Amino acid sequence: MKKILLVFIANVLCFNIWAQQNNTIDDEIITDEPDFEYSNTIDSLLSLFYLQNVDTVSFFNEDEYLPSAELPDSVYINRLSKIASVVHLPYNDVVRRCIVAYTQKHRNKTEEILTLSDYYFPIFEEILYSYDLPLELEMMSVIESALNPKAVSRAKATGAWQFMFRTAKYYGLNITSFVDERCDPVASCHAAAKYLSTMYKIFGDWTLAIASYNCGEGNVKKAIRRAGGKTDYWSIYPYLPRETRGYVPLFIAATYAMTYYKEHGLKKMSPIMPIAVDTFTINKMLHFEQISKVLGLSIEIIRSLNPQYHRDIIPGKEKPYTLILPHTYTIPFIDNENQIYAYNDSVYFNPKVLAAPAQYSGVAKGNGKQIVHVVRKGETVGGIAQKYRVRTDDLKYWNNIGRNNMIRIGQKLVIYKG
Repeated sequence: MKKILLVFIANVLCFNIWAQQNNTIDDEIITDEPDFEYSNTIDSLLSLFYLQNVDTVSFFNEDEYLPSAELPDSVYINRLSKIASVVHLPYNDVVRRCIVAYTQKHRNKTEEILTLSDYYFPIFEEILYSYDLPLELEMMSVIESALNPKAVSRAKATGAWQFMFRTAKYYGLNITSFVDERCDPVASCHAAAKYLSTMYKIFGDWTLAIASYNCGEGNVKKAIRRAGGKTDYWSIYPYLPRETRGYVPLFIAATYAMTYYKEHGLKKMSPIMPIAVDTFTINKMLHFEQISKVLGLSIEIIRSLNPQYHRDIIPGKEKPYTLILPHTYTIPFIDNENQIYAYNDSVYFNPKVLAAPAQYSGVAKGNGKQIVHVVRKGETVGGIAQKYRVRTDDLKYWNNIGRNNMIRIGQKLVIYKG
């Protein structure tokens, strides 16, 4: 398949087409590329399925459009106008292409996101509401990570909200040998809310605040200066870094797709995450396998609910940490808590074991039930791992998948379920 980078968005989608649409954009047609030096320190890289596997997934490949299923512009315009949103949701050709990508080209992925949203959106909405922020900002997590709390971009931005290491530390996220709160949906959303609150105070415009989340405050201010002081997104659009030009259109398209998915025949899959959960405070060292072995709970479920612990260990002895379990395991955990802590504790917390590399702490290669998955169009390593509730690192290890996460259509992947 063709290699597609977001440069494609800038070079193909962003020149004259946006100026030819309705009066949502009133600047002159831009024919020259601004001379930008791309910064590798931005917080979020739209890692998702269309960037993490850029070599195998074409997000904006016009050859793969389904024109027979496309709707007239008037339908998109009317539907967007009916969405009650604090964030302005204009329509133009760039937005249309993004909508088509979500509703037609990557239907399987969109349905997976819809399913995950039942678990993650209530978490994000409660946090955004506590900061008095527009709840629709939760859509940023869709374009950042496809609601994958373990997503890692090429620049090592991590988590559902895609924070770089230093930025995460600045906003109070804890990162240690055992914990990475960038992967914690609650902690990372709090950090994102703080950032967005600050950016809105600076720019007074939500689209600019959203753009700054992608490229940083400095790049947005630079674009404003190059646009002659204009302060609306579409006026500074040609002067933003290439990737950021696609960011707000994708936000608008994600909002549309998550609102009108039924009109496009999209359906939610069987629940991936348990909706009813309980939270426990852990004050001791606790290994996921201790919980799994004593309670008979799948370790993949424990990992999916507690993605911030990347060694399968909650280091509760250093400070209190949270553990989330399905609601049906609340009483069993309480009744067997002492037994859980004691189960093989000398093995799990042996200094030599703790000192060993933790990259692959899941099901060993060759153990467990073997499943063969044939890669389909639009699928990614992260998405397949979520589907089978296994760790992305384990899936890569079992199949010798490199750091670029490259997979191809028709490739057979072996999966081991413990």
